[in-house]
Amino acid sequence: MDIKNAQLEVDNWIKNHGVRYFNELTNMVQLTEEVGEVARIIARRYGEQSEKESDKSKDLGEELADVMFVVLCLANQTGIDLQEAFDKKLDLKTKRDHDRHHNNKKLK
Repeated sequence: MDIKNAQLEVDNWIKNHGVRYFNELTNMVQLTEEVGEVARIIARRYGEQSEKESDKSKDLGEELADVMFVVLCLANQTGIDLQEAFDKKLDLKTKRDHDRHHNNKKLK
């Protein structure tokens, strides 16, 4: 699925199940919460912190999907075509960073 279709799917879900979008500030706070959940899993599963028994069943993919869902909500409610914005960003990064990363000795 491309991003444009994902935005449409989220919009349809909100209209059919979610009543309405939360306001932008609420969604921003919700996004911060979801990113925190991703950070907690990564810090404990891949970092140096020990993982609590209760955290071992947490699904990183599910938490990343929660982040995506809220990002798509924010894009929809602020009129952003995220597919277009992503394509522009990828093009910019490709032009700007190609040699930079290939010449980075830290990445060898």
